[in-house]
Amino acid sequence: MRLSPQQADRAVGALLGAAAGDALGVPYEYGSRPVEGEPQMLGGGLGGLAPGQWSDDTEMAAVIARVAATGADLGSEEALEAVAQGFLGWCAADPPDVGIQTRRVLSAVGDGPVAPQLRAAAAHLHARTGRTAGNGSLMRTSPVALAHLGDPDALAGAARAISELTHHDPVAGDACVLWCLAIDTAVRTGELDVHVGLPRVDATWGALLEEAEALEPSHLAHSNGWVVSALQGAWSAITHTSTLEAGLVAAVAGGGDTDTVASIAGALLGARHGGSAVPFRWRRLLHGWPDLRARDLSRLALLTVGQGRPDQDGWPGTMTYAVAAGEVVAHPDDPGVLLGAVGTLRPGVADAVVSLCRLGDDVPLEGVAPQDHIEVWIVDKEDANIDLRAAVTDAAAAVQALRAEGKSVLLHCVHAQTRTPVVAAAYGALVTGTSEVEALRRVQQVLPSGRSPRPSIAAVLQG
Repeated sequence: MRLSPQQADRAVGALLGAAAGDALGVPYEYGSRPVEGEPQMLGGGLGGLAPGQWSDDTEMAAVIARVAATGADLGSEEALEAVAQGFLGWCAADPPDVGIQTRRVLSAVGDGPVAPQLRAAAAHLHARTGRTAGNGSLMRTSPVALAHLGDPDALAGAARAISELTHHDPVAGDACVLWCLAIDTAVRTGELDVHVGLPRVDATWGALLEEAEALEPSHLAHSNGWVVSALQGAWSAITHTSTLEAGLVAAVAGGGDTDTVASIAGALLGARHGGSAVPFRWRRLLHGWPDLRARDLSRLALLTVGQGRPDQDGWPGTMTYAVAAGEVVAHPDDPGVLLGAVGTLRPGVADAVVSLCRLGDDVPLEGVAPQDHIEVWIVDKEDANIDLRAAVTDAAAAVQALRAEGKSVLLHCVHAQTRTPVVAAAYGALVTGTSEVEALRRVQQVLPSGRSPRPSIAAVLQG
């Protein structure tokens, strides 16, 4: 389906939010480290991961997303086979953290098509133990929603089919259906409503959601390895907070399987608030198997909702802007910050880059570390941003943080007419203590192309 800029931001948020919750919860999983103050992406945890590295939650979601990004129908046997093969390839890479149930199922595969063998192994495990409703299929389910936006029948069928590759218990499938339909609703409408999927699952789920709304996440920590408690914990964290950051912090502070509960919560929170709501300090650190970073997850999300095709401008593939190379100018309040159009984006221009426009496959830049190229979602159109003020503030904070590390920074958009001067003004106010309106005047004096920024965007600046 064709998405508005806000819907596209929310689609990206479903993957970015899940990955951010995962990496934020990693250090504290099952008491690996006490939560003291606000949780941080410190790494460690049960898998000895690096700061900002995601765990098996996002790794398995990435397998699904890579299949979905080809435009495949995730409910088809061909796509299920591709996902199953992807799971095997991931497990063969010896990831530091694999769920016990998932490992048992994946280790039971021999020659021949993989998907039927996984389903059979999962069914056999369920028949033998009666306990196959772990949270391992719910944690990876967000790409399914993006692959079937606006088609609840296909979405529910695919969510259940992919869950059953490793988790035979229909309770796990119900949880995936509920969460995917909630993500679908959030991306399309901006509304949070897990109840929308209740007609498609067992009748007991209504009372379980009400219970979650009445409890704090910590009340579910002792059992949130179970899919029901994991979903309840995520929903509790969401309903007791009002922002993406606060929701993820609450999910992690709740304890237990922190990375998974926060990842589940992050998928829905991102679908509601957008990828732009994931702060740069988290996006900057995010990385993991298979050698992906935040921008790669954004690309997978956009190709998935586009059914494998870029938009009319070629995004998120190669973007070609008809802009001359141009020259950079120094920020009037900090000569270590360079301002320019997209044509100034070239190797060696600065130690770090903050991009305020869409970029294609020709980045990251040579000589700029991946974590030092920050991409901020700001759309230069009327009413196209979910929270423009927050995005501008986040971009200015990114510039400030990079400068505090001693790096020179290129701040750019396409033409340096609106987004660049507005964010530059927000940054100037930060470092001088003057008003943003005064800072904008100073920026306009040195940046000719920014003399008349779009009024509706400039209006976000606080006088």
